[in-house]
Amino acid sequence: MTRPCPGPRPVTSKPGWRAPPGATDCHMHIFGPYDRYPLSPGRGYTPPEASLAMYREMLSTIGLERTVVVQPSVYGTENEVSLAAVEALGRDRARAVVVVDESFDLAALRAMGERGACGVRFNAVSGNGTPLEQLKALAERLATLGWHLQLYAHSAELVALEALLARLPCPLVIDHMGGLQASAGGTADPGFKAMIRLLEGGAWAKLCGYRSSAGAPYADVDAMARAMIAAAPERCVWGTDWPHPSLASPEAVPDDGVLLDALGRWAPGEAQRQAILVDNPARFYGFS
Repeated sequence: MTRPCPGPRPVTSKPGWRAPPGATDCHMHIFGPYDRYPLSPGRGYTPPEASLAMYREMLSTIGLERTVVVQPSVYGTENEVSLAAVEALGRDRARAVVVVDESFDLAALRAMGERGACGVRFNAVSGNGTPLEQLKALAERLATLGWHLQLYAHSAELVALEALLARLPCPLVIDHMGGLQASAGGTADPGFKAMIRLLEGGAWAKLCGYRSSAGAPYADVDAMARAMIAAAPERCVWGTDWPHPSLASPEAVPDDGVLLDALGRWAPGEAQRQAILVDNPARFYGFS
């Protein structure tokens, strides 16, 4: 039996600052409706439904306009829920990052690309995903399409994979701040140093840091986030990770307004915020 987890907070606070026009949430998930999009039997947790209507309300509250829908582990390689979400949100304001394995040929990938997919996620943390052994072969396939590879891994895996990741033929996005934990050394962690080297070498980072933190207001990850921005200011993006799946208790579920306020600390200047929330995502995900 898979473990249950709480859903998103019913009320989101307004951030203390206003995001610029065209700001993008570069990491979120949709769950359900389950009668239409049943969960994978191989999943590691069972989330409550989290609908597009709920997400839109949250996004409006924090003042963002565009979205990158990321395929969650609970759906395995069945990507219909994520692709349908992009279609509902509109191709002018949404893209998808899907999960596939080596059985997906170029024709299958191109068909998903026509529906808004532009990258593939490897999730080495939550399970029920593509084996890391397939990473190199799939990266070569993605390079043919001009897609990117998004990696969610523990910091120790980042160290072990660094040499391979540095040689990938397609763009690399490092998810959830490299799986780093502030309590495990923060900027002194070997995984952090590997991540900075990868960023300096051309990788992208998602500044989605609450999973690296002991809790709100997430000040213990400030130094890591600022260092990532300094290493690659033109290759950092930000995401909520709404509805914040697989957490142990409702008390641990973040308030997305507080998360945006954390970004405001990491990027206090208007030009930095414009780059992270608007310009970098528009360039990378192809928003006009």
